[in-house]
Amino acid sequence: MAVFARPRQAFVIAGVLGLALSATACGTGGNDSDSKADSPECAPYEKYQGHDGKEVSIYASIREVEADLLEQSWKQFTDCTGITIDYEGNAEFEAQLPVRVDGGNAPDITFLPQPGLLKRFADAGKLKGVGADTKAMAEQNYPADWLKYATVNGTLYGAPLGSNVKSFVWYSPKTFKEKGWTVPTTWDQLIALSDQIAASGTKPWCAGIESGDATGWPATDWIEDLMLRTQTPEVYDQWTSHGIPFNDPRVAEALDRAGTILKNEKYVNGGFGGVKSILTTSFQEGGQPIVDGKCALHRQASFYANQWPKNAKVAEDGDVFAFYFPAIDPAKGKPVLGGGEFVAAFTDRPEVQAVQTYLASGEHANSRAKLGNWVSANNKLDIANVANPIDKLSVQILQDKSSIFRFDGSDLMPAAVGAGTFWKGMVDWINGKDTATVLQGIEGSWPK
Repeated sequence: MAVFARPRQAFVIAGVLGLALSATACGTGGNDSDSKADSPECAPYEKYQGHDGKEVSIYASIREVEADLLEQSWKQFTDCTGITIDYEGNAEFEAQLPVRVDGGNAPDITFLPQPGLLKRFADAGKLKGVGADTKAMAEQNYPADWLKYATVNGTLYGAPLGSNVKSFVWYSPKTFKEKGWTVPTTWDQLIALSDQIAASGTKPWCAGIESGDATGWPATDWIEDLMLRTQTPEVYDQWTSHGIPFNDPRVAEALDRAGTILKNEKYVNGGFGGVKSILTTSFQEGGQPIVDGKCALHRQASFYANQWPKNAKVAEDGDVFAFYFPAIDPAKGKPVLGGGEFVAAFTDRPEVQAVQTYLASGEHANSRAKLGNWVSANNKLDIANVANPIDKLSVQILQDKSSIFRFDGSDLMPAAVGAGTFWKGMVDWINGKDTATVLQGIEGSWPK
């Protein structure tokens, strides 16, 4: 899940500037001798041309830093096609998108991080199936395992965009070296390290789950990672599809295992306070005490690389880096939790389909990757274009055939649960409500 913001007006202005630039760079307003097709820098975009002056609106949760990079990633496309991309990022995206759609004010395109929400819109007849060009591009560039998450009743409704690996623990290599701490490779070693750090007078873990209307989602990632580590992948699949009830003892085991860290006053919340301070600490701020030496460990996805101070070196020998969230029994495999967005459309005008197809292409994947702090499962992505060491590590994990990959569970569930009662249940749980009561409440909310 990406949750960054940028004012909508800036993108409108950028789109207008893009049109002005395209007139000279790619001949959008020039004569035949200065046509787009004859412009070398526009040659890769020839198949998307023919929509000069058209506008496509995109609405998503991606804001601030990531939104700026998105704008840059498709700038050449907009310059060369004359299509204006009117982008709006909103912190309350998950709550506001259904309101807009149900109110008849849907955007042309949305980046959906929840397959469960995608299915809801598809079942309601709101989404448009992808066009033939987008379908061909998606099938060529993405593994079938990824496309299944955006397929409903045999129809593909969107290609993946960005991806992320969630099974990471952030730490400070510099601090670890100074303190003589060792990066753990098993769950038992992780707990032993936590005890060692706590004994030294520092709370080992820091966390934050406040995220506006989406408050609670970071805690659901903990439960999903622990479900993959305490149970088989098959049980995980049964859980996310309600093949087993939400209050199954195996789910309770995972929640309680997460609680040995998140609800342990000796372990959290370094730099902020006690356990309940997790509720009021924003997810963006959750790991920041690491750079101040006030905590040592922060479990968060690869996209958290965007949150560190600009002067912090993110590297294996730097100020901050991340290690794989250890398996409980490494002999059973390397479980990996991840997520991503899918480019779905509520309209199917030709220019909308052109944007959809481009965003599924290798050209866009590499354009965005070159700008940093971004990962994709697109097989046309050249790892040489991935500069950030965390991104490289993420791509390696995604491409590692020994990894047992599963998509974020809350994003697979019906939106009322995955982006509703599960999030709220985690808030209640951190606030002191017992495991059985929390899980029973979520189970009771599952759509009949």
